[in-house]
Amino acid sequence: MLRKALDQFTRAGESVALVPTMGALHAGHMALVDAGRRRAPRVVVSIFVNPKQFGPNEDLARYPRREAADAQMLSEAGVDILWAPEVEEMYPAGFATNVSVGGVSAVLDGAHRPGHFDGVATVVSKLFGQVRPAVALFGEKDFQQLAVIRRMTADLNLGIEIVGVPTQREDDGLALSSRNIYLDETERARAVALPRALGEAKRGIERGDDPATALAAAVAMLTRAGFDTDYVTLVDAEMLTAPVRGRPARLLAAARIGTTRLIDNIAVTFE
Repeated sequence: MLRKALDQFTRAGESVALVPTMGALHAGHMALVDAGRRRAPRVVVSIFVNPKQFGPNEDLARYPRREAADAQMLSEAGVDILWAPEVEEMYPAGFATNVSVGGVSAVLDGAHRPGHFDGVATVVSKLFGQVRPAVALFGEKDFQQLAVIRRMTADLNLGIEIVGVPTQREDDGLALSSRNIYLDETERARAVALPRALGEAKRGIERGDDPATALAAAVAMLTRAGFDTDYVTLVDAEMLTAPVRGRPARLLAAARIGTTRLIDNIAVTFE
Protein backbone atom coordinates (compact mmCIF):
# COMPACT_ATOMS: atom_id res chain seq x y z
CA MET A 1 0.00 0.00 0.00
CA LEU A 2 2.82 2.43 0.84
CA ARG A 3 4.62 1.66 -2.40
CA LYS A 4 1.46 2.05 -4.46
CA ALA A 5 0.72 5.49 -3.00
CA LEU A 6 4.31 6.62 -3.46
CA ASP A 7 4.29 5.45 -7.07
CA GLN A 8 1.21 7.60 -7.65
CA PHE A 9 3.05 10.63 -6.31
CA THR A 10 6.01 9.87 -8.55
CA ARG A 11 3.83 9.57 -11.65
CA ALA A 12 2.27 12.93 -10.81
CA GLY A 13 5.73 14.49 -10.46
CA GLU A 14 5.17 15.17 -6.75
CA SER A 15 8.10 14.95 -4.34
CA VAL A 16 7.77 13.71 -0.77
CA ALA A 17 8.83 15.12 2.58
CA LEU A 18 9.35 12.54 5.33
CA VAL A 19 8.91 13.21 9.04
CA PRO A 20 10.19 10.18 11.02
CA THR A 21 8.76 9.93 14.55
CA MET A 22 8.22 7.47 17.37
CA GLY A 23 4.69 8.73 17.96
CA ALA A 24 3.19 10.36 21.07
CA LEU A 25 2.97 13.41 18.86
CA HIS A 26 2.99 16.98 20.11
CA ALA A 27 3.39 20.50 18.73
CA GLY A 28 7.08 19.87 18.08
CA HIS A 29 6.24 17.07 15.66
CA MET A 30 3.58 19.19 14.00
CA ALA A 31 6.16 21.91 13.39
CA LEU A 32 8.10 19.29 11.40
CA VAL A 33 4.95 18.49 9.41
CA ASP A 34 4.42 22.20 8.69
CA ALA A 35 8.03 22.55 7.56
CA GLY A 36 7.65 19.49 5.35
CA ARG A 37 4.56 20.91 3.71
CA ARG A 38 6.53 24.04 2.77
CA ARG A 39 9.18 21.91 1.06
CA ALA A 40 7.22 19.26 -0.82
CA PRO A 41 3.68 18.76 -2.12
CA ARG A 42 3.33 15.46 -0.25
CA VAL A 43 4.12 14.70 3.40
CA VAL A 44 4.64 11.23 4.87
CA VAL A 45 4.92 10.78 8.65
CA SER A 46 6.29 7.53 10.01
CA ILE A 47 5.54 6.26 13.50
CA PHE A 48 7.76 3.46 14.71
CA VAL A 49 9.02 2.89 18.25
CA ASN A 50 12.38 1.52 17.22
CA PRO A 51 13.62 -1.20 19.60
CA LYS A 52 17.15 -1.00 18.19
CA GLN A 53 17.75 2.46 19.65
CA PHE A 54 16.78 1.53 23.21
CA GLY A 55 19.33 0.08 25.60
CA PRO A 56 18.53 -2.90 27.87
CA ASN A 57 17.69 -0.66 30.85
CA GLU A 58 15.88 2.07 28.93
CA ASP A 59 12.18 2.85 28.53
CA LEU A 60 11.11 0.83 25.47
CA ALA A 61 8.27 -0.95 27.28
CA ARG A 62 6.79 2.21 28.76
CA TYR A 63 7.51 4.62 25.91
CA PRO A 64 4.19 6.46 25.34
CA ARG A 65 2.04 5.05 22.56
CA ARG A 66 -1.06 6.92 21.36
CA GLU A 67 -1.78 5.47 17.95
CA ALA A 68 -5.39 6.63 17.57
CA ALA A 69 -4.75 10.15 18.84
CA ASP A 70 -1.65 10.46 16.67
CA ALA A 71 -3.53 9.32 13.57
CA GLN A 72 -6.29 11.85 14.25
CA MET A 73 -3.78 14.65 14.71
CA LEU A 74 -2.03 13.83 11.44
CA SER A 75 -5.30 13.52 9.55
CA GLU A 76 -6.41 16.94 10.76
CA ALA A 77 -3.03 18.34 9.63
CA GLY A 78 -3.57 16.99 6.12
CA VAL A 79 -0.69 14.50 6.16
CA ASP A 80 -0.84 12.40 3.02
CA ILE A 81 0.42 9.08 4.44
CA LEU A 82 0.88 7.75 7.96
CA TRP A 83 3.40 4.91 7.73
CA ALA A 84 3.29 2.82 10.93
CA PRO A 85 5.06 -0.49 10.26
CA GLU A 86 5.22 -3.34 12.75
CA VAL A 87 8.54 -4.47 14.21
CA GLU A 88 8.39 -7.66 12.12
CA GLU A 89 8.12 -5.59 8.97
CA MET A 90 11.11 -3.42 9.81
CA TYR A 91 13.26 -6.23 11.21
CA PRO A 92 12.11 -9.53 9.69
CA ALA A 93 13.55 -12.88 10.70
CA GLY A 94 17.21 -13.08 9.74
CA PHE A 95 17.74 -9.30 9.72
CA ALA A 96 21.50 -8.88 10.07
CA THR A 97 22.40 -5.37 8.87
CA ASN A 98 23.66 -2.56 11.10
CA VAL A 99 24.34 1.02 10.00
CA SER A 100 27.02 2.66 12.11
CA VAL A 101 28.18 6.27 11.79
CA GLY A 102 31.57 7.07 13.28
CA GLY A 103 32.78 10.35 14.69
CA VAL A 104 29.67 12.34 15.57
CA SER A 105 27.97 9.29 17.12
CA ALA A 106 30.84 8.35 19.43
CA VAL A 107 30.53 11.19 21.96
CA LEU A 108 27.88 12.62 24.29
CA ASP A 109 24.75 10.43 24.01
CA GLY A 110 26.77 7.95 21.97
CA ALA A 111 29.03 7.43 24.96
CA HIS A 112 26.20 7.34 27.51
CA ARG A 113 23.89 5.15 25.40
CA PRO A 114 26.05 2.56 23.59
CA GLY A 115 24.47 1.36 20.36
CA HIS A 116 21.78 4.03 20.38
CA PHE A 117 22.90 5.82 17.24
CA ASP A 118 23.48 2.57 15.37
CA GLY A 119 19.80 1.90 15.97
CA VAL A 120 18.86 5.39 14.82
CA ALA A 121 20.98 5.21 11.66
CA THR A 122 19.72 1.73 10.80
CA VAL A 123 16.03 2.56 11.13
CA VAL A 124 16.33 5.93 9.37
CA SER A 125 18.19 4.34 6.46
CA LYS A 126 15.36 1.80 6.18
CA LEU A 127 12.71 4.53 6.26
CA PHE A 128 14.61 6.44 3.58
CA GLY A 129 14.61 3.33 1.39
CA GLN A 130 10.92 2.66 1.97
CA VAL A 131 9.61 6.21 1.49
CA ARG A 132 12.21 7.58 -0.98
CA PRO A 133 11.79 11.19 0.16
CA ALA A 134 13.31 14.25 -1.45
CA VAL A 135 13.58 15.88 1.98
CA ALA A 136 13.46 14.62 5.56
CA LEU A 137 12.82 16.76 8.62
CA PHE A 138 14.18 16.30 12.13
CA GLY A 139 13.91 18.42 15.26
CA GLU A 140 16.98 20.28 16.52
CA LYS A 141 16.12 19.18 20.06
CA ASP A 142 17.79 15.87 19.19
CA PHE A 143 20.80 17.76 17.87
CA GLN A 144 23.29 14.89 17.93
CA GLN A 145 20.80 12.65 16.14
CA LEU A 146 20.46 15.33 13.47
CA ALA A 147 24.25 15.45 13.07
CA VAL A 148 24.43 11.65 12.76
CA ILE A 149 21.73 11.57 10.08
CA ARG A 150 23.35 14.39 8.14
CA ARG A 151 26.67 12.54 8.21
CA MET A 152 25.10 9.25 7.13
CA THR A 153 23.14 10.89 4.31
CA ALA A 154 26.22 12.67 2.97
CA ASP A 155 28.54 9.67 3.32
CA LEU A 156 26.15 7.31 1.52
CA ASN A 157 25.25 9.81 -1.24
CA LEU A 158 21.56 9.36 -0.52
CA GLY A 159 20.58 12.60 -2.23
CA ILE A 160 18.06 13.54 0.46
CA GLU A 161 17.90 17.06 1.86
CA ILE A 162 18.09 16.91 5.65
CA VAL A 163 16.35 19.83 7.35
CA GLY A 164 16.70 20.67 11.03
CA VAL A 165 13.66 22.39 12.53
CA PRO A 166 14.12 24.63 15.59
CA THR A 167 13.16 23.21 18.98
CA GLN A 168 9.59 23.93 20.03
CA ARG A 169 9.17 24.93 23.68
CA GLU A 170 6.61 25.35 26.41
CA ASP A 171 5.91 28.90 27.61
CA ASP A 172 8.47 28.48 30.41
CA GLY A 173 11.17 27.30 28.01
CA LEU A 174 11.10 23.52 28.52
CA ALA A 175 11.69 21.74 25.22
CA LEU A 176 8.69 19.75 24.01
CA SER A 177 9.35 16.02 24.28
CA SER A 178 7.22 12.89 24.32
CA ARG A 179 9.07 11.92 27.51
CA ASN A 180 7.81 14.99 29.38
CA ILE A 181 4.70 12.93 30.13
CA TYR A 182 6.81 10.96 32.62
CA LEU A 183 7.37 14.02 34.82
CA ASP A 184 5.26 14.40 37.94
CA GLU A 185 4.15 17.87 39.03
CA THR A 186 7.23 18.55 41.16
CA GLU A 187 9.65 17.26 38.54
CA ARG A 188 7.93 19.29 35.84
CA ALA A 189 8.36 22.47 37.89
CA ARG A 190 12.06 21.71 38.38
CA ALA A 191 12.66 20.64 34.79
CA VAL A 192 12.69 24.25 33.60
CA ALA A 193 16.15 24.49 35.20
CA LEU A 194 17.53 22.68 32.13
CA PRO A 195 16.84 25.39 29.52
CA ARG A 196 17.58 28.07 32.10
CA ALA A 197 20.98 26.59 32.90
CA LEU A 198 21.83 26.45 29.21
CA GLY A 199 20.68 30.04 28.80
CA GLU A 200 22.90 31.19 31.66
CA ALA A 201 25.88 29.34 30.20
CA LYS A 202 25.22 30.84 26.77
CA ARG A 203 25.14 34.36 28.17
CA GLY A 204 28.33 33.78 30.09
CA ILE A 205 30.23 32.40 27.10
CA GLU A 206 28.99 35.14 24.80
CA ARG A 207 30.13 37.86 27.18
CA GLY A 208 33.59 36.30 27.28
CA ASP A 209 33.57 34.13 30.40
CA ASP A 210 35.77 31.05 30.42
CA PRO A 211 33.60 28.30 28.90
CA ALA A 212 34.65 25.77 31.54
CA THR A 213 33.46 28.12 34.28
CA ALA A 214 30.14 28.72 32.51
CA LEU A 215 29.58 24.98 32.04
CA ALA A 216 30.42 24.23 35.67
CA ALA A 217 27.91 26.86 36.77
CA ALA A 218 25.25 25.22 34.59
CA VAL A 219 25.92 21.81 36.16
CA ALA A 220 25.69 23.34 39.62
CA MET A 221 22.35 24.93 38.73
CA LEU A 222 21.02 21.59 37.55
CA THR A 223 22.23 19.85 40.68
CA ARG A 224 20.43 22.38 42.87
CA ALA A 225 17.23 21.67 40.91
CA GLY A 226 17.54 17.94 41.58
CA PHE A 227 19.05 16.79 38.29
CA ASP A 228 21.70 14.12 37.90
CA THR A 229 23.73 15.46 34.97
CA ASP A 230 25.28 13.28 32.25
CA TYR A 231 26.89 16.21 30.47
CA VAL A 232 26.75 19.92 29.75
CA THR A 233 29.20 20.77 27.01
CA LEU A 234 30.13 23.25 24.29
CA VAL A 235 30.93 21.73 20.90
CA ASP A 236 31.43 22.60 17.25
CA ALA A 237 27.92 22.61 15.78
CA GLU A 238 28.84 20.46 12.78
CA MET A 239 31.45 18.00 14.00
CA LEU A 240 30.51 17.88 17.72
CA THR A 241 34.21 18.19 18.51
CA ALA A 242 35.95 20.89 20.55
CA PRO A 243 34.60 24.31 19.57
CA VAL A 244 36.65 26.64 17.39
CA ARG A 245 36.28 30.38 17.83
CA GLY A 246 34.53 31.93 14.87
CA ARG A 247 32.67 28.74 13.90
CA PRO A 248 29.06 27.88 14.84
CA ALA A 249 28.95 26.30 18.29
CA ARG A 250 26.30 24.50 20.31
CA LEU A 251 25.66 23.96 23.99
CA LEU A 252 24.27 20.47 24.63
CA ALA A 253 23.03 18.92 27.85
CA ALA A 254 21.58 15.66 29.07
CA ALA A 255 20.38 15.21 32.62
CA ARG A 256 18.02 13.01 34.58
CA ILE A 257 15.36 14.16 37.01
CA GLY A 258 13.67 11.33 38.84
CA THR A 259 13.48 8.50 36.31
CA THR A 260 13.25 10.79 33.28
CA ARG A 261 16.23 11.69 31.12
CA LEU A 262 15.90 15.02 29.31
CA ILE A 263 18.10 16.54 26.62
CA ASP A 264 18.33 20.09 25.30
CA ASN A 265 20.64 22.35 23.33
CA ILE A 266 21.01 25.94 22.12
CA ALA A 267 23.18 27.75 19.60
CA VAL A 268 26.07 29.84 20.95
CA THR A 269 28.15 32.57 19.38
CA PHE A 270 31.75 31.62 20.24
CA GLU A 271 34.21 34.30 19.17
